[in-house]
Amino acid sequence: MQNKKNIFIAFAALIVLLVVISAAYTVNESQQAIITQFGRPIGDPIIEPGIHFKVPFLQEVNFFEKRFLEWDGDANQIPTKGKKFIWVDTYARWRIQDPLLFFQRVRNERGAQARLDDILDGETRNAIANHDLHEIIRNTNRKPTLITATQTLAGETNVVLPKIKIGREKITREILAAASERTKELGIELLDLRFKRINYYEDVRQKVYERMITERKRIADKFRSEGQGKASKILGDKDRELKRIQSEAYRKSEEILGKADAEATAIYAAAYNRNRDTREFFRFIKTLETYRNTFSEKDWLILSTKSDFYKLLENQGSK
Repeated sequence: MQNKKNIFIAFAALIVLLVVISAAYTVNESQQAIITQFGRPIGDPIIEPGIHFKVPFLQEVNFFEKRFLEWDGDANQIPTKGKKFIWVDTYARWRIQDPLLFFQRVRNERGAQARLDDILDGETRNAIANHDLHEIIRNTNRKPTLITATQTLAGETNVVLPKIKIGREKITREILAAASERTKELGIELLDLRFKRINYYEDVRQKVYERMITERKRIADKFRSEGQGKASKILGDKDRELKRIQSEAYRKSEEILGKADAEATAIYAAAYNRNRDTREFFRFIKTLETYRNTFSEKDWLILSTKSDFYKLLENQGSK
């Protein structure tokens, strides 16, 4: 009898434990929850973290994120106001502001992502279609230094870009404001929306690239031509300067040689006029130099008997 009583107590305790476990639930700091009974919400949303209780087996806990969530849209081909087709890729950040309304309208995050696709893509398409391309890609009317530098190198300084009245930042704020009015009905708060990427349609992009390549080649050819002209001028200046230096050096060398010959002649003249023996010796030396520079062993000479050449040869022969 005692054993049956113990078994009954243990069974009852197990049932109580299961009921307590089924009734208790925990909400952490990054979560919020609502209680549903037979699929219908009961009571207010639970947003405070901690341990909470519900009716076991009859009620169910539905958890939702309290943190910021990401929406990443697909790139869409959209025409601008000027009928230029561009690819626009956007992303946004959102959070569940009203869990009860969120559950009633979209049930879960998957349903919210689908509704955000419709809302944000639609508002983005409307905004792009109502503005020109330069309004979408530019933010301010500041001077485009990169393009100006390129054009300046090419000798073209008159760069004129269309002025913007709204700009990319204000367009994204317009999209965010329009979409936020619609997402409030879903219990969703839109925090931010940005353009991730804006690009031309493939065919247009290829034409733009080809035009950019052609323009860069034109600038490169102009630089190359100017460089060749400057190189030719430098080479011409170098040759002219080289010839001037060589001419100046030749002139100075001739002047030095002339001065040296003049000094040598003066020395010779001074030595010649010093006395008779010196003059005779000088005459003898110069005659020998003339023999050596003029005649060879095979030469035949016809000389006058009065010639100094003959006298020296005659004296040499008599010796």
